[in-house]
This record gives sequence, C-alpha cells and structure tokens, in this order.
Amino acid sequence: DRVLVRIKDLTLEKADQEVWVRGRIHTSRAKGKQCFLVLRQQQFNIQALVAVGQHASKQMVKFAANITKESIVDVEGVVRKAYQKIGGCTQQDVELHVQRIYVISSAEPRLPLQLDDAVRPEVEGDEDGRATVNQDTRLDNRIIDLRTSTSQAIFCLQSGICQLFRETLIRKGFVEIQTPKIISAASEGGANVFTVSYFKTSAYLAQSPQLYKQMCICADFEKVFCVGPVFRAEDSNTHRHLTEFVGLDIEMAFNYHYHEVVDEIADTLVQIFKGLQERFQTEIQTVGKQFPCEPFKFLEPTLRLEYREGVAMLREAGVEMGDEEDLSTPNEKLLGRLVKEKYDTDFYILDKYPLAVRPFYTMPDPANPKTSNSYDMFMRGEEILSGAQRIHDPQLLTERAKHHGIDLEKIKAYIDSFRFGAPPHAGGGIGLERVTMLYLGLHNVRQTSMFPRDPKRLTP
Repeated sequence: DRVLVRIKDLTLEKADQEVWVRGRIHTSRAKGKQCFLVLRQQQFNIQALVAVGQHASKQMVKFAANITKESIVDVEGVVRKAYQKIGGCTQQDVELHVQRIYVISSAEPRLPLQLDDAVRPEVEGDEDGRATVNQDTRLDNRIIDLRTSTSQAIFCLQSGICQLFRETLIRKGFVEIQTPKIISAASEGGANVFTVSYFKTSAYLAQSPQLYKQMCICADFEKVFCVGPVFRAEDSNTHRHLTEFVGLDIEMAFNYHYHEVVDEIADTLVQIFKGLQERFQTEIQTVGKQFPCEPFKFLEPTLRLEYREGVAMLREAGVEMGDEEDLSTPNEKLLGRLVKEKYDTDFYILDKYPLAVRPFYTMPDPANPKTSNSYDMFMRGEEILSGAQRIHDPQLLTERAKHHGIDLEKIKAYIDSFRFGAPPHAGGGIGLERVTMLYLGLHNVRQTSMFPRDPKRLTP
C-alpha cells in the first residue's frame, strides 16, 4: 500500500504516512541501538532512523550502518514529525522511521572524492583546515561531482534557461530550426575551426549556425532560433572559453531598424531572468550556499549604451584607448563595474561598435562609416552575446569580404544565398554555459558545462 514519494515532497503534510523512498546513502552514523542515515535525491535530503524495535532487529541496524556511501537503496517507513529542526537536511521538519531497507545498487567503499568536501565553500575549508575539492579532481570524477547539491542545482537552472528561451521565443512567433554541424567551409571565414575527415575529402565542425539561420530568413521564415553545439578551435585556456559549448542562436527579419531585433533579444533575456527568479529560487539559494553572490540585477527596458559612451566612461576612469579599439577583457569587466555603479544593473547592451573590429558580414552604419550596426550584451561585465545587422546585399558583402582579405571562393555559398532576394535581418548568438555562470555569479564556465571540452580536456 506504500506509495513511492520524492524526498522533496516529504513535508509535515505527509506526517504519519507510510511511504516508499528510493535514494542514495549520503551519510550513516550508528549510535547504540540506532542508526541515522541521510538519504539524498538530487539537491534534497532527509534523515532516516533505523532503531531496534517492532520493525527492526539489531542485525538490521548493523546492516544499515554498513551500507557504503553513495549506494542506492529503497526504504519503506513512516514519516514522523521531528522533535526539533534537523540541521544539514533540506527536509528539516520531518524524518523517516525505517521499517525495511533494500540495497538496489552498492557503491564501492572508497570514493574518489567526498560529496561533503565538494560542496564546502573554499573560504570555509581554508579557515578550519578541512578539505575542499579542486577543479581538476571534480572534472576527472565528474559523475560523482554532478551528484552534489550545488551541481544538481546548477544544471536544473541551466535546463530552465533553455526552457524559458524556447517558451519566450515561441510565444514571440519564432520557429525553432536544426542546422548542420558538419559543414564544407568555415562558418565565419576564419581559421579557428576543427577539421574532420569526410569520406574522401575534409569538412569542418560548425563555429556557428549563422549561415543556416540567415538562409532560413532568406526562405521567408522571418524569425528563427536554434539550440545546439558550437565548436571553436581556439587555444584559449581562460575561465570563460570552451572548445565546445551550447549556442542559443536567434535570427530575425526586421521592417524599419535593426533595433527591432536588439529589443527582441534583450526582452528574451529579461524574460529568462524573470523566469529564473520566479521558478528556481531553491536552486539559486542552493548554489549561493557554496558560492555566495549578490542577486542578479536588470532593468526594464534594458539599458542600451553606444560604444562611444562606454569608451568615455572608461576614459573617465583613467583607461587610455582609441575610438576604434576593441574592448579588452579587463576593460569589459571595468566597464561592467562602472555601469553597475551608475545604473545599478548587471545586464546591459553596448551598441554601435567600430566597424574595424567586427566581422566582414557586419552592416556598416549608414550615418557613420567608422561604426557599424552591431552590438554586444553583457552580464556582470562579461560578454554573453555578440550580434549585428547582417549585410544582405551580395555586392556589398563581396566588397567587405575583399576588404578583410577573405578568399571569396571559400564563402561563395554564403554570398550566393543572398542573390535571390533577402530581407534586412539581424541576430546574435548566446553561450548557454556563460549565461548560467554569470547569472549565478560563478567563477569558471567549466562549473556550468556538464562535461567540458577545452584545449586540455577531452574526457570524460
């Protein structure tokens, strides 16, 4: 008659009910004729008591105490109100009085890392001499690290970002598309591509779905988006670069001005931020216990600054840089701090980048030949989206490609896609892992990539 129940649902409302729970043994502690277990499911856990009595013998107590950590067990028992709050458990008002326990899958007695060590804030570990787990150990034993309450919360929230991205864009009339990842030429005309053997010739892993997004716009889809892997053969060993990441890409035709697209993308991100606040407070708080961070702030409508305004703010802060110079990573972060101080927002848009620092397919600003109709979006002082109005005229596109010294033969298919009538359009690409990292105030994108790929890591 017992019902299988999730640990997160074991509350005072379930008091005195007989239940069946499947979970992992997080900890066990024997004390006389009793054994206290902590059972875990994802980021939720509950204390379970095995005590000698009507339903448990001494042998059963001893058996329970000897079950290895991380083993999967089925427990049948009664939910009881706790005499006092149970510290260290998410379910603090109730405990489970065990009547039967079955080992479903036994874990080896020696674990490569202890989960309690893996969720301990680094500062706390430093202060009292207790162990913390470094990043390489975590990634080498990712299957264990992903079981921690922090990792569970991170990737539940990341799933929510994808869900909210889809929900918002579908509500706005966008169509989701799937694009090829094996392509015949470098997506962006650059050298940072992975070459793969393709029968009797070579092919490349796509740096971006941009060509195919734009082809769909030319095919009158008007508004498209896609969610999929993006590959970058860049030897960048930084806290925010990966060689494979998940791209959230948007492309859209517009009627009057490319700011129509900028506003749609910004509003999509704002809807994601609002949705995370409303639906994922438990996960945000769980991550915050290990990695404390100020709540993410944003404005409605989103703050939009022109590039020249950002440069002026940096110069006022003592930075020397030219009008057509691109932002360095330190200057990006400094500008983010300056914007936060002045406007109290962690999210903003920088518009009208110098044409000289943008790719060949970026539309020049018709009012100023030195600037372009392009934009970046930032979270906590780091870029999360780079976008622009695309050149939809094949003749101008050819001229700009020549200006950049690009071999026209390699991008022939790209240029040809605009020869049969293409509407004005713009778009951009967002890095899912980077958005997750910056929203939660984490310090390394590898924390938000389930199985990260970088120049030094290809496993697990």
